Amino acid sequence: MSLTQGLHRAMQTAGGRIATRYQGRDRTWAEVGHRVACLAGGLRSLGVERGDRVAILSLNSDYYVEYFYAVAWAGAACNPVNIRLAPAEIAYTLNDSGCKVLFIDKTFSALIPELRKLSPGVAHYIYMGDSDAPQGTTGYEALIAQSEPIEDAETTHSELAGLFYTGGTTGKSKGVMLTHGNLVHNAMNVIAAMGYDRDVVYLHAGPMFHLADMASTFAVTMVAATHCAVPRFDVEQVLQVIQGARVTHTLLVPTMVNLLVSSGRIPEYDLKSLRRMLYGASPMPEALLRKALSALPDVGFIQGYGQTEASPLITFLSAEDHRAGGELLRSAGMPGYGVDVRILDEKDRPVPRGAVGEICARGANVMLGYWGLESQTAETLRNGWLHTGDMGFMDHDGYVYIVDRAKDMVITGGENVFSIEVEGAIYQHPAVQECAVIGIPDERWGEAVHAIVVPKPGMVVSGDEIIAHCRSLIAAYKVPRSVVLRSEPMPLSGAGKVLKTELRNPYWKDMTRNVG
Repeated sequence: MSLTQGLHRAMQTAGGRIATRYQGRDRTWAEVGHRVACLAGGLRSLGVERGDRVAILSLNSDYYVEYFYAVAWAGAACNPVNIRLAPAEIAYTLNDSGCKVLFIDKTFSALIPELRKLSPGVAHYIYMGDSDAPQGTTGYEALIAQSEPIEDAETTHSELAGLFYTGGTTGKSKGVMLTHGNLVHNAMNVIAAMGYDRDVVYLHAGPMFHLADMASTFAVTMVAATHCAVPRFDVEQVLQVIQGARVTHTLLVPTMVNLLVSSGRIPEYDLKSLRRMLYGASPMPEALLRKALSALPDVGFIQGYGQTEASPLITFLSAEDHRAGGELLRSAGMPGYGVDVRILDEKDRPVPRGAVGEICARGANVMLGYWGLESQTAETLRNGWLHTGDMGFMDHDGYVYIVDRAKDMVITGGENVFSIEVEGAIYQHPAVQECAVIGIPDERWGEAVHAIVVPKPGMVVSGDEIIAHCRSLIAAYKVPRSVVLRSEPMPLSGAGKVLKTELRNPYWKDMTRNVG
């Protein structure tokens, strides 16, 4: 089954209903379907063939929904680019994936000259803006207007639907290969978990390049509901749209939940329409969760735990479980429907209930593998199980609890930051002897990037210098928010590896919810 089946169903069953609503621009499912078919025809006219990769670098909008379906309709594969990456990092994903076409909006159009130099393989830039298209680009609306609609390519469930880049242990992003079947299976799971039906009005407040939000993109289309969007998260704008569009469902990462409930603005708006709020993508401190439950008592909160490699949902904690409170609020919930979850030891053997091991999953939602990385794919999918790298346990009722992260990843504000990449930047400073990067608790971001640095003998460096140095090399969200200078060597294991658990312990010892 292809992603486009959901669009066909929406056109068949709800052609006259509102499909997308954005800044006063409403379109029905019949209109969106026609535009998608024309946009797919435009991609074909630009030389896009079945299996080619087509990227997007854009803030949220109704165009983003059309992009996903036009790429699938043309038989190509999407590559949604993280908008927080530095130009060199953006170029890496474009080059690694071999993208032929890049959709880009006004916010990022100033990067086009630099991207042309860094990514010569991108032959066409499609400008998603209301103003005139910059020289050398093709206007989005013009391409739709001048193109004839084409027949759906009708891709199969096993064909590549997209490459979704995530961090890697080598410091380079890995392209996660997800098929149409992966994303369709996940969307059906999300429909069940979130209670989606065609009366839903879903607000894209989280970034649409992120699979946490994207899961609902495909699910909302499948039930022929309505997509609303704000360009990026802003407390007042989100509250205004929820009230004005009578939004029923949305997803926010914990950072956004914190900004919303601490703003003091909630009582000023009529939010009676809001029925469900999904949260995930980074740790949710229990105190913040309880504050959110109190601030929005009529909203059913649902936690989703997963990762890109799982399309992304692995477990979910239902609204009913949130209302039950108690220990369940520390849980990541039960396995998703059609997702097999096991807690395995280092030899991939199941551990007893309540014992800690690695959280592993299998099912139709699990990726094909990493683009061009056979050995890393084999390691991650060994013995038929997706190894998440997260450590946890399952209680006797089937609830999963996450206690630690095996991989050296920091999740800050919903973004994945891999320590080795940040360490690589820090090590480029001439005064650094040793360094280690860990995640520490942060009320606003869930986790914050924290660096421990041992200067070279006889050399002096400050934390501010390290931060400024990193800012010139990596994306802003990866830059350490704090730095501690250490005079003694790092604690090492018998194998000579830095004992990051020992470095983390002082920061996490009093925390009850280490990972979300």
